[in-house]
Amino acid sequence: MERERLATLLDRCSRLRAVVIGDIFLDRYLEVDEALAERSLETSLVAHQVTAVQAMPGAAGTITANLRALGLSVHLIGVVGDDGDGYELRQGLTRLGASLEGLITVPERRTPTYLKPIIRGVAGDVPRELERFDIRSRAPLPASIGEQLITRLKRMMMSADVIYVADQVPEPGAGVITEAVREALTRLAARSPRLPVLVDSRANIHLFRGLILKPNLAEASAAFAPEAIGDDPIERARHAALEVSRHSGRVAFLTLGANGMMVATDGAARHVPAPPVHQPVDIVGAGDSAMAAIGAALASGAHPLEAAQLGNLAAAVTIRKLGTTGTATAAEILARWDAA
Repeated sequence: MERERLATLLDRCSRLRAVVIGDIFLDRYLEVDEALAERSLETSLVAHQVTAVQAMPGAAGTITANLRALGLSVHLIGVVGDDGDGYELRQGLTRLGASLEGLITVPERRTPTYLKPIIRGVAGDVPRELERFDIRSRAPLPASIGEQLITRLKRMMMSADVIYVADQVPEPGAGVITEAVREALTRLAARSPRLPVLVDSRANIHLFRGLILKPNLAEASAAFAPEAIGDDPIERARHAALEVSRHSGRVAFLTLGANGMMVATDGAARHVPAPPVHQPVDIVGAGDSAMAAIGAALASGAHPLEAAQLGNLAAAVTIRKLGTTGTATAAEILARWDAA
């Protein structure tokens, strides 16, 4: 892909309307200063000292942040609780400029939250994330809430250029993407075959059909190609990507980290290498950056291989933003292209 073509696609992205449906988490980062650690008099355990707190939208919120960085208008469909974390999550999404008309507040459910202690260290060191604490409801989402989500999806889908599905909760039925919502997505996508509908699922990618799937190699191998063997990671990825595409009946994008991406469609799989990136890197959120860019590129008229290139460039930008869930603007992506 030539630079002029890349600039054209990025310019088109800024005029698109995206709908993001799925699990929206609050990412709460606790910055810990190890030098200030104390010993609890009551338990004798270490009392870590937090010197700063940052809260930002995560999961579907990370996709939203990346889409907004590319200039797309974003309309969210999801569920939050009537609690302090839900208030902060709404604040963060509002700061991003996303439309929240599709959010449903469910008082009896906790707002999904990732609590992430992180040690910054001295200047120039790579921040080190400690064990994460996950807060979320594990009970099934009430059917009545699922019906409301589907109603919002049908309404918003009519004017959307691209749809993103973020299935973050591993327990089937406990998150926003219930069986009923998943079936509705498949039906609606079949009626609009030219509308890109992309799916990223933490544990249930095998349950989606008729949609554009974007797993990583580990997720795809576990779901579709557990028998794949061999020492060559590219050939294993090729096999897994073809299985994903056969299952979904659509083009499949398989992310490979530093090895870039495998794109499978029409019975063939092509490897799209990633641009070189210097250490240090922070891979948190790289998959969401890639997914946001892939969908926006497809909606802008890109060939799947061009979309994979754009996804690789976006991820290459965000992994250089250390200690945070980064995003990639059009200007940063063009600069990354120039550097590569």
